[in-house]
Amino acid sequence: MRTAICPGSFDPITLGHLNIIRRASQIFDQVVVCIMQNSTKKSPMFTVEEKMDMARRAVAKYPNVIVDASDILEAEYAKKYEGSVLVKGLLVASDFEYEFQMDLINKNITPALETMFLTSGARYTFLSSSVVRELAMYGADLSGLVPDELIDEIEKKAAQWRKANG
Repeated sequence: MRTAICPGSFDPITLGHLNIIRRASQIFDQVVVCIMQNSTKKSPMFTVEEKMDMARRAVAKYPNVIVDASDILEAEYAKKYEGSVLVKGLLVASDFEYEFQMDLINKNITPALETMFLTSGARYTFLSSSVVRELAMYGADLSGLVPDELIDEIEKKAAQWRKANG
């Protein structure tokens, strides 16, 4: 069984993420959406548990996709799935430089680990979790950016965030 691991912070999961996950699910037997704890992102809007719950609801229509979480390096996590491939979505050209560097680091840790890069669908090239969080903070319409079933939850969290962080 060929397994793809789609790692990310998913804070929150967006339609751009789902575009990559859906396409990976058509290529691989199993896809693991792994919520990673990103040490460079100091103040996530959602807890790991909240992100896992939102991701599970968002991928429920894909029978070969599961959701997990990890606080270890993605190259170490991938060892759980022998022969797995990391699948990374690229929005813009600058993403490639960063992800290429990550691939080299991952190969240093786990030499057999491969990374597949999928370019974002054209309509999602501007879309990131950071953009969604920023728009949500200002009460902008999130339709077409995140799964419809998550909009209310994201808006409520953004309102709480605004109150707590002034």
